[in-house]
Amino acid sequence: MSFGISTLPYGVFSTAPDGRDRRVGVAYGDAVLDLAAAAEQLRLPAAGAFAEESLNRFLAHGPAVWREVRDRITDALTSHQPRLPLLPRDRVRLHLPFTVADYVDFYSSLHHAENAGRIFRPDEPPLTPNWKHMPIGYHGRSGTVVVSGTPIVRPAGQRRSRSGSPAFGPTRRLDIEAELGFVVGVPSTLGQPVPLASFGEHVFGAVLVNDWSARDIQAWEARPLGPFLAKSFATSISPWVVPLDALQHARIAPPAREPAPLPYLDDAGAEPWGLDITMEIRLNGHVVSRPPFATMYWTPAQQLAHLTVNGAALRTGDLYASGTVSGPERDQVGSLLELTWGGREPIVLPDGAERTFLEDGDEVAITASAPGPGGERIDFGEVRGRVIPCPSPAPP
Repeated sequence: MSFGISTLPYGVFSTAPDGRDRRVGVAYGDAVLDLAAAAEQLRLPAAGAFAEESLNRFLAHGPAVWREVRDRITDALTSHQPRLPLLPRDRVRLHLPFTVADYVDFYSSLHHAENAGRIFRPDEPPLTPNWKHMPIGYHGRSGTVVVSGTPIVRPAGQRRSRSGSPAFGPTRRLDIEAELGFVVGVPSTLGQPVPLASFGEHVFGAVLVNDWSARDIQAWEARPLGPFLAKSFATSISPWVVPLDALQHARIAPPAREPAPLPYLDDAGAEPWGLDITMEIRLNGHVVSRPPFATMYWTPAQQLAHLTVNGAALRTGDLYASGTVSGPERDQVGSLLELTWGGREPIVLPDGAERTFLEDGDEVAITASAPGPGGERIDFGEVRGRVIPCPSPAPP
């Protein structure tokens, strides 16, 4: 993965073996531009923010500073300024790029929602009555958001046994959810909703998300209050945050909505925030699906408007994810739940191995790219995680 001049994603890296020298950098080509070291040379505004161990201080400065910094970095790299502190990307260690304040996960793919509904509730309509009227979501745990490469411990919990009584043990249906996450920079005021048109004033950029899910635990616990332990054990994100300014050429009209949403969600006359992003899921190195983000029913601007319509305040470092990205075809879905139709139709990998859900030792990598100017591709890097065994098969 080589990041072009039109991408310039931000992350946090270190070079010392103990990782204590963390600071902010921008990826370019196969290198990282050390912004803490370059701040004075490039006359960057908010210069002190780049010596921090997270992006949060920089994110809080808002769009004017974000754009000025991006412009100055672009000018320096394209004019080949001498002695820029560029470090080989394979020589640095990447860390969680920002301190996560709150985490919300949405459920905004029509195809995923219909597939999951048919699998989990075969005798009921696939969509709940409210699904086409608002972006459905739930609050997750910010403390278990981890950077790409962090091992994923197979979670244990309650699941329903064949007799119908509860049993406890490691999940037997560990799954993935390929998603896109959006990172809030500028906070909002408690009691003041954020309208659709203000999306770009608050959201800095996007990351790849794998919202690991224990489907057997989820099926037992989800009613009546929705996901809880089945999803709170780990959520992986990519180490590079792609600025919204890098995605301008990827913006497209979202799918038609029927019925029309309520006025605070109605984007018919607004600038479009559908995104033409193609994702790719690899299981143990083999491509198993290519979900298209362009099919998402609800946009990130609508998700933010709904998240705050009750007056809930945003904080710097808030992360909200799109929900599983799935297209209309079986090879475009964003979860093993759909790919194997609830575990009833195993997939066969090129090496002959069969999978319904993840086994210990399996590694999942999700990548994505979007169109940029002049035919360039905007690369999101990857989010990767390997499953390791549950250390505690019995309840403590």
